[in-house]
Amino acid sequence: MGGWDDGGIELRIPEAKNVRMASVLITGSSGRIGRAVVAELMRRGHAVRGFDLAPGPEIPDFVQGTLMDRMAVDHAMRGIECLVHLAATPDDADFLTELLPNNLLGVYHVLESARLAGVRRLILASSGQVNWWQGQRGELPLHPKDPPTPKSWYAATKLFLEGIGRSFSEMHGMSVIVARLGWCPRTEEQRQEIAAAEWAQNVYLSPGDAGRFFACAIEAPESVRYALVNAAGRPRHREHFDMTSARTLLGYEPRDEWPEGLGG
Repeated sequence: MGGWDDGGIELRIPEAKNVRMASVLITGSSGRIGRAVVAELMRRGHAVRGFDLAPGPEIPDFVQGTLMDRMAVDHAMRGIECLVHLAATPDDADFLTELLPNNLLGVYHVLESARLAGVRRLILASSGQVNWWQGQRGELPLHPKDPPTPKSWYAATKLFLEGIGRSFSEMHGMSVIVARLGWCPRTEEQRQEIAAAEWAQNVYLSPGDAGRFFACAIEAPESVRYALVNAAGRPRHREHFDMTSARTLLGYEPRDEWPEGLGG
């Protein structure tokens, strides 16, 4: 059974998976989402390597470094089949000192390193903030095909990531999956913000759902050459993100609704 996504890419509902275990590098492996992805992939039997400023718990294969340290990035990329790129400054911050090195130059180093190392699949973490103003106007649900309305500089750096990801798929024949992520709270302050705002509860992404989403992306059929998808949990009040392509292409089905899975 098939169809076409909004970018002209053929959609194929994944068959029952005969999953091939992969060697996976996770940048940002010690972060909130990174730890959840590491745990889920290790549970499924994938060979996982982490890359971050400091090691997280329970990951035996780890390379310490920054995105600006190309030698460390190249070392981490050796022998890798699939890259999950999570490392970034995760919200609006000073452009010159944080967003420029981490979200733009860092993307250059990581993707070029992956290309030269022969990595076959890139899974790139974008953000629902790229359609921020459309969402604030209530023009819902947000579809991956919708014109970007980025919140600010952080979201603009994610559009750069999305664009070069598409280029790598077309130019180098790599399988590229770009995920516009919902809100996985990192602090008590952020949890309180979500609790106070109905719209935020509709974009909530639990750590468990985040882990399951990225596992589905890694295990998606090789026929998925390029996909731009939304990734969130089950909406509490109203559908905010259209999740059709994540379900159809990757077989991802969210389980958690705010505040389920918050402690995961």
